[in-house]
Amino acid sequence: MIAAGAALAALGLLAVAACGSGGTGARDEGPAHGSAVAGSVTSPSPSPSASERYRQVDAVALLRSDPEVSTAVKAQLKPCDGDNYKVDVKYGDLTGAAVDDVVINVVTCADWVGIASYVYRDEDGTFKNVFKSEDSPVYSEIDQGTLSVFRQYYEDGDPISSPSGDVLTPYTWKAGRFVAGKPIRNEYSNASDEGAQTAPDN
Repeated sequence: MIAAGAALAALGLLAVAACGSGGTGARDEGPAHGSAVAGSVTSPSPSPSASERYRQVDAVALLRSDPEVSTAVKAQLKPCDGDNYKVDVKYGDLTGAAVDDVVINVVTCADWVGIASYVYRDEDGTFKNVFKSEDSPVYSEIDQGTLSVFRQYYEDGDPISSPSGDVLTPYTWKAGRFVAGKPIRNEYSNASDEGAQTAPDN
């Protein structure tokens, strides 16, 4: 639908604004949680603060050292303007780790099309790759603890700057891995009044 197209376009602009040599990105913080035992007079232990959970990464170095990242994507990890790399980095709680998870989007220099998306999780002080999508064009966001992955699609004759729509797939962390939810298909043009539709199962 048109609104979804505008939202994805805004994401592309956000990716450009967040580009940098290491990628500082944005943080998506969830609410703090506490628990108390009935009748207990002790206060619950405080949740880690945002500053305690946040650990900045060098996104370009992380991708280059990761064997899970394809050679094709690594070949495109070059500065676009001076020492600015087109990588968009976001921090937030997706997996329940003690340190914020890291979402990295790699986009093209010329038209900011999403090349690949990755999620890294802190395991014993080292960030491990726990999700990747290298089916371009793709872009990932953190949405209230859910990983939202946008994959644009093109019909015959669509220019690279004007895809026909996108398919949004939510992923949640379960039993040590990301599990895909029901995809939602958004059409950018010729959208009906019904708006976004659930994509059919394959």
